[in-house]
Amino acid sequence: MAGGVIAPAGSGKEYPGSFTSKVFFTCVIAASGGLIFGYDLGISGGVTSMNPFLEKFFPDVYNKEISIKPSDDQYCKFDSQKLTFFTSSLYLAALLSSLVASTVTRLFGRKMTMMTGGLLFTIGALLNGFAQNIEMLYIGRILLGFGVGAANQSVPIYLSEMAPFRYRGALNIMFQITITFGIFVANLLNYFFAKIEGGWGWRLSLGGAVVPGLIIFLGSFCLSDTPNSLIERGELDEARVLLKKIRGIDNVDEELNDLVEASEASRLVKHPWRDIFRRKYRPQLTFSIFIPSFQQLTGVNVFVFYAPVLFKSMGFGDNASLMSSMITGLCICIAAVISSFTADKFGRRTLFLQGGIQMFICQAVMTVAIAAKFGTSGNPGDLPMWYSILVVLAMCIYIAGFGWSWGPLGWLVPSEIFPLEIRSAAQSINVSVNMIFTFAVAQAFTAMLCHLKFGLFIFFACCVVVMSVFIYKLFPETKGVPIEEMTIIWKNHPYWRKFVNDEDPNYEMAKRGGSV
Repeated sequence: MAGGVIAPAGSGKEYPGSFTSKVFFTCVIAASGGLIFGYDLGISGGVTSMNPFLEKFFPDVYNKEISIKPSDDQYCKFDSQKLTFFTSSLYLAALLSSLVASTVTRLFGRKMTMMTGGLLFTIGALLNGFAQNIEMLYIGRILLGFGVGAANQSVPIYLSEMAPFRYRGALNIMFQITITFGIFVANLLNYFFAKIEGGWGWRLSLGGAVVPGLIIFLGSFCLSDTPNSLIERGELDEARVLLKKIRGIDNVDEELNDLVEASEASRLVKHPWRDIFRRKYRPQLTFSIFIPSFQQLTGVNVFVFYAPVLFKSMGFGDNASLMSSMITGLCICIAAVISSFTADKFGRRTLFLQGGIQMFICQAVMTVAIAAKFGTSGNPGDLPMWYSILVVLAMCIYIAGFGWSWGPLGWLVPSEIFPLEIRSAAQSINVSVNMIFTFAVAQAFTAMLCHLKFGLFIFFACCVVVMSVFIYKLFPETKGVPIEEMTIIWKNHPYWRKFVNDEDPNYEMAKRGGSV
């Protein structure tokens, strides 16, 4: 395994142009696709802690909750595979959707995939809001998942292709910002809707997903497709006009020619799903698998969509648990905004490693705090105020560490490292792996909490150590590298260079540009 060597941050080539208002507003609209993912992450955990919702759809969980005494094992309070499948079923649907979205994105453009995702999510939200039985609830969740998969596959690619390379990190992280904003808004709504008399507030929480669905669906009509996608589909003149608008200059020949060369190379790849397994794409394939899997193994989504359940299990009251999850949602939102200013300044590696250290320390604190109070019996007795503050504070710092590192970079890095010929397929792998691990962690969480008890936090802490070592050893810095010249960082890396073929068209193109 290679040592922790940082490849040069720049490739040597810089395209002319400026940061234009069209790029900014286009990326803001496209990034709103993250709202649907974030809203669902936040809303599902809050809804599953609302007693009227549990009583209607999961009466066994409701009866178990109201019958449990303070002296009973709190770890196993919500251990129900039927309940966790309500949350996790969405991610299986998103997995399937992202695979289909790869073909749609390549043949019809990024815009069409985002539009489709928004429409499917909106229909699913309506079904959930008006659900009368559990079958209707699950069908709605599946449609929501189809929408999430389509958006998560297309939006990060769109942002990376539209952004000037100097600002690619900041603009791509808008996707994570909207995810975290969606989480915060969902937690806020859950807190107030749970107080509605009559017990129907959960319908507003689930039905409220119509709003972010319509935002990305209607917003997509205002978008143009990316220059890369237009060239890929033979619309060269339209790509030239668009490139002039988003770069704010008339002479875009250098960047356009490189995009055309990359597109011509991509046309030689008739079977991207097969070619991605070729040796020269080994670095990209490795990171498209390990980054999304590690992102979920930080355990963050456990705390995001099960925060109300987790806090409730720890003895916080109904409203107190929703309030605590709202606070953590605000933390991750603020952290994502901070990352938009730091990713292009300090680099991806630095944020990955710093975030890993911060998360590990906080998980150690939470492990000790929960072990000391709950032990292995799950009986905490009375929870003093200082203890509650300590746990919420540790969780907030932990979530902030994720929010400016693995959260945004887990979407940014995979979307910027793929060459055009395998970009759609590779991004689908990235989203699929993300959804597989999100599903697995979500489905297993309540059972793991019941059986591992405070050891659950030790498990995630160990995962953070492994992923930090992985980044230190194998990940080269990607900031400041034009997206179509990203092959150079693998060529310069002491470990990955042996996998990169000098005959790679992208590598030859970069050499002719004087970058090597």
